[in-house]
Amino acid sequence: MTAPRQESREWLVLLALAGVQFSQIVDFMVLMPLGTQLMRQFEISPTQLGFLVSIYTVTAGLSGFFSAFVVDRFDRKTVLLATLGCFAATMLACALAQSYPGLLAARAVAGAFGGVIAANIYTIVGDVVPECRRGRAFGAVMSAFSIASIAGVPISLYLALYFTWRAPYLFLAVLCIAILLTSWFAIPPVRAHLEAGREEGMLAQLRAVFGRPNHLRIFSFSALLIFSGFLLFPFIAPYLVANVGVSEGELPAVYLIAGLASLAAARWVGGLSDRVGRRRVFAAAAVSMAFSALLMTSLPRSPLAVAVFVSMLMFSTSSARMVPAMALVTSGAEPRLRGSVMSFNSSIQQLAAGLASFVASVIIGRSAEGALTNYWAVGIVSAAGTLACIALARRIRSAEAAT
Repeated sequence: MTAPRQESREWLVLLALAGVQFSQIVDFMVLMPLGTQLMRQFEISPTQLGFLVSIYTVTAGLSGFFSAFVVDRFDRKTVLLATLGCFAATMLACALAQSYPGLLAARAVAGAFGGVIAANIYTIVGDVVPECRRGRAFGAVMSAFSIASIAGVPISLYLALYFTWRAPYLFLAVLCIAILLTSWFAIPPVRAHLEAGREEGMLAQLRAVFGRPNHLRIFSFSALLIFSGFLLFPFIAPYLVANVGVSEGELPAVYLIAGLASLAAARWVGGLSDRVGRRRVFAAAAVSMAFSALLMTSLPRSPLAVAVFVSMLMFSTSSARMVPAMALVTSGAEPRLRGSVMSFNSSIQQLAAGLASFVASVIIGRSAEGALTNYWAVGIVSAAGTLACIALARRIRSAEAAT
């Protein structure tokens, strides 16, 4: 196959994977904005609403861990299509839930399949796209995060506003089926890892994955990367409203503009990391992210334009650091074990995100006037963690021959 034709086929695969990523991210992001309707519909408390969010991350982490023992035994395409089909079924189950326990169970199962899907997306990119083009590939696939914020969540909320909270999940079920059919034709079989053999038994698999120092460096890097980001992001919107003076009605515009900046950054940085080098680009993005974190968390009451600018900086630098980071992680995983490594990595990321949210909630307080306090301290911890990731990134070695 000629190089131009091969690259064209790669872009079809990346488009399908970006669609899968988009559906999963919208599902995860849309639940909290639906909280008011859900609390009214099921007569639940804010704490019970929080369980709907946290149960997803818990089951995603568990499924990522246990799937790591078997995922490398199958064609990557088969795993993706099977889990995506089950994920579509969970969207339908969410839409049809008649009680809070039923919805909670549906969210738990959705998280279980979502965790496997997320890991498999990155694994397929690593297996299908040569290392020399992998930065640009991740830039394309991870653009789905920004597009979900710009289009997916607003569309879902519009459906919920004019119909019911069930409408977004029906929309996602139909969307997943459409993406499943597209992926069936666009993604080729991915079986090269099967020819290299596999480890027999759980203990052998654990030794194979965790016995390699490079994999341990990947997990440490990935955990700190996610931890430093999730310290900040759950509290950005409350801080903008309570401390900076952005109204709730202005938040959608802030997130729209910040999402567009994030999308542009992901696409630009992807190609740049292939040309300049992933470690160098990651270091620059990490320094920018650390500066943005300090700026965001110490921002005083400001005009809307200032809040938008700082949010753009925060979102775009965060997106910029993730693209070369994931390219480094997938290249560092041994190809025959890549599915297992990425599944364990997904599980570790979920745990890191949960720990970060807990740590931030312990540090942050609220004044008598309703403003958030100590957010600046969270910014310092986040910036320090982000800068420490630069040193960890330098220690990750590619498991593939340099191209």
